[in-house]
Amino acid sequence: MPQITNPILPGFNPDPSILRVGDDYYIATSTFEWFPGVQIHHSKDLANWELVTRPLTRKSQLDMRGDPDSCGVWAPCLTHDGEKFWLVYTDVKRKDGSFKDAHNYIVWADSIEGPWSDPIYVNSSGFDPSLFHDDDGKKWFVNMLWDHRTRPLLFAGIALQQFDPVAGKLVGPVKNIYQGTDLKLVEGPHLYKRNGYYYLLTAEGGTAYDHACTFARSRHIEGPYETHPDQHILTSKDAPLAALQRAGHGDIVETPEGRTYLVHLAGRPTTQERRCVLGRETAIQEAYWGEDDWLYVKNGPVPSLHVEVPGTRDEARYWAEQRYTFENGLHQDFQWLRTPETERIFKAENGRLTLFGRESIGSWFEQALVARRQTHFSYDAETVVDFAATDERTMAGLTAYYSRYNFFYLAVTAHSDGQRELLLMSSEMSWPDGKLRFPAEPVQIPATGKVRLALTIRGRKLQFFYAMEGEALKAIGPVLDASILSDECGGHQAHGSFTGAFVGMAAHDLNGTASPAHFDYFIYRPQHDPSDRYEV
Repeated sequence: MPQITNPILPGFNPDPSILRVGDDYYIATSTFEWFPGVQIHHSKDLANWELVTRPLTRKSQLDMRGDPDSCGVWAPCLTHDGEKFWLVYTDVKRKDGSFKDAHNYIVWADSIEGPWSDPIYVNSSGFDPSLFHDDDGKKWFVNMLWDHRTRPLLFAGIALQQFDPVAGKLVGPVKNIYQGTDLKLVEGPHLYKRNGYYYLLTAEGGTAYDHACTFARSRHIEGPYETHPDQHILTSKDAPLAALQRAGHGDIVETPEGRTYLVHLAGRPTTQERRCVLGRETAIQEAYWGEDDWLYVKNGPVPSLHVEVPGTRDEARYWAEQRYTFENGLHQDFQWLRTPETERIFKAENGRLTLFGRESIGSWFEQALVARRQTHFSYDAETVVDFAATDERTMAGLTAYYSRYNFFYLAVTAHSDGQRELLLMSSEMSWPDGKLRFPAEPVQIPATGKVRLALTIRGRKLQFFYAMEGEALKAIGPVLDASILSDECGGHQAHGSFTGAFVGMAAHDLNGTASPAHFDYFIYRPQHDPSDRYEV
């Protein structure tokens, strides 16, 4: 069989839940504070994947205004019971400190494209929920349990309870079925049944560099569960030089031919400081069932960079330039932050995208920022903006963005006297000392006229450019450090930032007058760079 190079879903696609229905494979991944919620990709061959839907599209399903960075939609689980698709997800409202407010929901649909139902609220006892359809017709809900007392464990174990789909609620007793291993931080549960065993796949060690997939089994769904003789069937924690780091949080799928694969999240650090600018991505490993009825990862437990799968990846498509115009609305590659009320922040019509300036960049409530994932270590981006800035509180332009803690923003704005200017800003909570920076002196520009804005990223080197109409691009500001747009610099400890770098268009109006900014197009152009360790 042909080999592919991991990851299969590059750039911010963590916590994969995989499903096969007939000859069709689907993977659901977390989207955190980015709206619409949950990405679902489709494949026929495990090599080529296409985004087919983001099912959480309306206010009744998801409203993340006020959710802090790296909160929102965590660890979805996508399943099929022979009749319909089921999607389980968490909306996290608070994650920092001793307490977590993590609300779990279920939606369903007859087809993967939807329409998807309004949600059933399930519980809030912990996150990473999963739904298991047993062969006797019963449905079981599992999620990790959070114990703010840490008595004895903060991640207290995996809770199991029966779900009644007719009543739309959990029924019967709650049982803590598995507390994990000495690696601790047990989460991400998925249940399976095979050869008379119930199998429980969990994530342990936190989502940073000690992450792992831990496997256990029992003859009874309520346990007791016996841990795999190797404990962790997948991990990079003891292999610091492995290409795929942070490996864990997996799910299992069988091909029609009976081959077994494990999908999992992983990160690809590219700097000496081990920063993963592309966030946590989805990779795949071949696995097999041993004669002892335990699952093993081929050449594991360290994940392989190159893996045999049924298909051959279309590399030309991966490297193709993407030029986005807005005649037919907003392309599905783009997302925005938190709000389901899209009409308040943008409209795409008459061949251009209009953003209505709202709150400041980094707001956890309502800001007009529309962006796409960074999926390559090196790329160019470009747009043209028409914006009549009136003072220093109105701004619109091009941003390379991770969170309120880490961003770069080249904005058309104005001085307090009304003179338009270009202003280059970097993170208000910039790593490591938390100050808004201005890496270059402002550049005065004419009072009217469109402005072309561009940036190049080559590994960790970021350079911004600008031009007025009819002029050539010229550099503005110094070369900046793009590597801070990473989980490791996201404003939290190692286990606390979960997304990835984006690039896109933004507008902000701190006067509250919703000033419109008009964008003609957006270009994302991947670049081969010999210094990129993985893209060969």
